[in-house]
This record gives sequence, structure tokens and C-alpha cells, in this order.
Amino acid sequence: MTTAGGSGRKVRRFSTCLMLVMILITLPVVGLISVLDYRQVEQGLIADEDLLREQTEKSVIQEISLVDAGLNLFDDTLDQRMEEGFIPVLAEYERAGRDPAAMDLSRVREELGGEMNIYIINASGIIEYTTYPPDLGLDFAEIPYFYRRITELRLGDTFSADRILTEPASGELRKYAYMPSPDHRYLFELGLDCTATGVDRCDPQYQTLKEDLMRLNPALEGIRIYDGFGRVINVTDSEDPYDPAVINPIAREVFEAKQGRTLTDAAAGTITRYIFVDLSDPGYASDVSQIVELTYNTTPLDTQLAEMWFGHTILAVFASLIACCIAFPASRRITRPVREIVDDVNRIAAGDLDHQIRISTGTEFTRLEEGIGTMVDSLKEYIRRLRESEETAREYSVHLEDQVRERTAELEEASQMANLYLDIMVHDINNANTIAIGYTQLLVDALEGEQQEIASEMLSRLEQSSETISGVATLRRARESRAALTRVDLDRVIRAQVANFPAVLIQYEGHPVAVLADDLLPEVFANLLGNAEKFGGPDVGITIRVEERGEEVEVSVEDTGPGIPDTVKMDLFHRFRKGECRLAGAGLGLYICRMLIERYGGRIRADDRVRGEPGCGAAIRFTLRKAGTDHE
Repeated sequence: MTTAGGSGRKVRRFSTCLMLVMILITLPVVGLISVLDYRQVEQGLIADEDLLREQTEKSVIQEISLVDAGLNLFDDTLDQRMEEGFIPVLAEYERAGRDPAAMDLSRVREELGGEMNIYIINASGIIEYTTYPPDLGLDFAEIPYFYRRITELRLGDTFSADRILTEPASGELRKYAYMPSPDHRYLFELGLDCTATGVDRCDPQYQTLKEDLMRLNPALEGIRIYDGFGRVINVTDSEDPYDPAVINPIAREVFEAKQGRTLTDAAAGTITRYIFVDLSDPGYASDVSQIVELTYNTTPLDTQLAEMWFGHTILAVFASLIACCIAFPASRRITRPVREIVDDVNRIAAGDLDHQIRISTGTEFTRLEEGIGTMVDSLKEYIRRLRESEETAREYSVHLEDQVRERTAELEEASQMANLYLDIMVHDINNANTIAIGYTQLLVDALEGEQQEIASEMLSRLEQSSETISGVATLRRARESRAALTRVDLDRVIRAQVANFPAVLIQYEGHPVAVLADDLLPEVFANLLGNAEKFGGPDVGITIRVEERGEEVEVSVEDTGPGIPDTVKMDLFHRFRKGECRLAGAGLGLYICRMLIERYGGRIRADDRVRGEPGCGAAIRFTLRKAGTDHE
């Protein structure tokens, strides 16, 4: 509920305000606790998920490393058999006149028992001829490190055995070995099917590995293993057919960079991890390192987080409702002593000063009630004294009006005497200055050298004195004048003042316009033109511009003199503030200009003739209000 205050505005009850404050404090606290709790649980679930993925990846790397270690045990036992297999290959090469196209590779393969496939690699690193069609045209130049290795073998003269590898098309294990042709034009490669050798006991059971890992991590959706070419090498009967010639560019990049990569597909709800398993051995031509592609389904975790967020939201809303229900009776009970005190104070404010304040429980309220009681007693005493003083004040006010009239008459008489003395002083000093200036000018014309300079300095001081007296007189007229502003022809005022400076080059750019001013407006232009002539030097040029800007007129008086430093501009129009030049006067001229312009409702400021370059001349700009038709 609200009540009307003394100013007519609605004022809420203290209990309502307290209840709102309790709600406004409770709701953010409940929301913050809910958010913090959700964040903590969310971080825990994400950390558990990351840990499970890390364990899954470690298991994959460990399993592949163990399989590779088992295969490595059988490599050396097959080297001699592979080396003997090159004897019929080299013999067929010589029989065909060292032309691989004329070689009967199928017959040689049968001669080797049908367990070895023959590959002929040209100098460009391409399998040009083979008894194993899936690898025909395979370009080893795309694997720079392997191409360099087989080039070294082609240019050499020795037999070289390689590691047991997993064949991508069939998933079978093969043992490869290399022998250069006698003319070093080709590199012969034999690939032994290791199934019949007993090495298949170490063949990794990828499907079993996949099932074990999926039991370990339910979020795991799929596993693929790629060789260094980016080809899948773990195709099993339980998987969809997969073209072994298809290259996975990401797996290829991971192999070349020797660094894993993570891809996130928010739309599909999956995270794909590419793990590089380093199985390289500098003693072999082939790098049997593998890339494992693990695809995780993030939907279960996202669903769990969404459900948890929904639950926290419902709990926060329920807690907020309970807090709102508790806030109302709590605020009523807390503010009951305050309401009682307010009722008692209202009765006292209505005039019942003898009404007693009810005592409530609580130390703070007791002190408040005692303080109000003391205040009421003091108020009674103050009212008694006030009534006594009213009578005294009434008697005093009768005599005060007579005293005010007497003092006012005395002040008027004193003011008239001061003005009379000031008129006499201005008149006499001006006459004395005029005579002194005339005689001093004669001395300047008659003397030479140092004496002439002394006389010139004396003349300058006398002229400053005359300017000061004139400024004082103008200032007095401006302060005493109470005449209303009238319509003044600005163009006529400017032209009249320009005519007073015949020896100065003055350019006037203006047009007839009427402004609100009085008969002191010419003093503004007299002061500004006089300053421009005095400080500008003998060759100074002065420009007066008048521009209309809506309801105002802006006047600029610009000169080509030395300009006004930025440090002086701010205080230039203050009383008795003058420039840094030795020719500066008493500091009343610009102060009078400012006082008159502000009296006319305008503004005045010091500026540069060329913006940003104080040394290129000064500009005094001020505004005046236009005279409308109602002033005509």
C-alpha cells in the first residue's frame, strides 16, 4: 500500500519496502546458489567425461603399441626369406631386357609360392607395375619422408627389409622388403602375406578392441585406424564396406604434423578425436605410425546437463516462491514497532503534544521512542520561547522600517556625492592628461636618441592613463545605465568606428542588420579596434566580419598581429587581467567588452585568426541577438 506525501507524490509503506528489499536480496541469492551449484556439477560431469575419454585414448594407444611390439618380434625372422625372394625378380628383369613392361610378374609370383606380391616403383615414387591391383599407381612422392628413403634405396646397392604393415584393403598383415634394380632406374618391392607365417597371432582384433572400448566408454560411437596415407586399415566384417583408395585428409594432416586434432560437430552432437600413435623406427623405411579416429557422442552428456539445469531452475523457482511467502509476514512483524511510532508521531504532529509514545520491545526502538519524547519536550520549550520572542520582534519591526528609510536616504546621498567626486576627478584628470600628452608629443618630435625613447615611453604611459580613465567612465556608465535594450543598426555602428581609425587598414565584410543593444555598443568596437591597432604593429591588417546564425549575429574582429597565446585566452576578459606585451593597458577594455556583450545576451571569446596557429594573428568573436519586429 502507498500513502500520499506532503508534496502529493505516492510514498510506499516501510513494510512494503522492507518486503521488496527482502525479496530482491533473496531472489539473486537463490539464483546465484543455483547457478554455482549447477556450474560445479557441470564441471564435475565434464571433467569425468574428459577423464573417461583420456582413459579410452590411453587404452587405444597402449593396445596398438602392444600389437606393434608383438609384430616387431617376427620382423627379423622373415628378412632372409624376403632377400631370397628377389633372386627370381632380378632374373626376370634381366630376361625382359630391363623393361618392366615385358616382365611376367604373375609367373614370378607363382614361382615365389604365391605368398608374395611384386611392386616396381619408378624414379618418381609411383608404383608403375604390381601384382597387387589395389596399390597400382600409388604415389609415394606425396609422403616426402618415405619418398626420400626409397630414393636412397633405389640409388643404393643393398637389400633392405621393412616393418610388418597392415594392408588397408584387406586388413591383412604384410612384410615388405626393397631391392634396387641393377641400373638403379627402379626399386623392386616384395610384399609377403604373413597369414601363413604365424604372425597373424599378433593381428589386432579391431572389432574386439572397439567393443571393449565401447563398454569402457558408452559415449564412444566408432573407431577407425588410418595409416600414414590416410587410408583405413581396420575394416572388419561387422562394418560397412569402405573403399581403401579413399584418403582421409584430416588423418593425413595429423600424420604429417605428428600432432592430434579435435573436431566438434554441434549439430550432429559428436566430438571426433584424431590421435597420432608414434610407432616410427629410424631403422626401417616405412613409418608404421597410425592415426586413430575416435568418435564420441555428446548427446547423452548434453541431455543430462539439460535435465540438471531444468531441475535446478525448478528448485530455484520453488525456493523463490517460498521466500516471497515468508517475506510478507516477516516484514509486517519487523515493522510493527515502526508503525506504532509513526501513529504516535502523527498524533503529536496534529497538535497533541501531551500524547505519550508507546514503548516497544527492542533496545533500538526504546532509544528511538525516548529520543522522540525528549524532542517533543524540547519542542514545547521552543514554542514557549518562540511566542515570547514574537512580541519582541513585533516591537522591533516597528522601529526597523524607520531605520531602513534613514539608511537608504543616507546611502543615496553618499552615492550622489561619490559620483560627483568621480565626475570631477575624471574631468580634471582627462584635462591634465590631454595637456600632458600634447606637450609630451612635442618632446618626442623635438628630441632624438635616448631622450626621444624616454619621451616616447612617457607618452605611452600617459596614453594608458587616459585609456584607464576612459574605461572607468565607460564602466560607470554601463553599471548605472538601466535603460532597456533597443534596436540598433549594427552596420552603422561598425562603419562609424572604422572611420575613427583612418591610419589603419581595416576591411569590413558585413551588411545591414539590426541587433538588441544600447548606446554603449560603439565602446565594444572602439576597444577591439584600438587593441588590434596597438598590439598588431605598424603594418597590421584588421578584418571585421558579420555573419548571421539563426537568431544570432556573430561578429569577428581579426588582425594579422602576433596573436594571443593559448595560456592567456582563458583569463583575457577578466577585470585587471591584461596581456603579456609591454603595451598592455590596465586590463579594463576587454572586461568592459565582456560585460556589455553579456548584458546584450551574447557571448565573447578569444580565438586564433588561423585555427590552431596562434602566431598568425588574433580574432575576437562575439554574438549579439537579432532585433525582431517587436523591437522596431
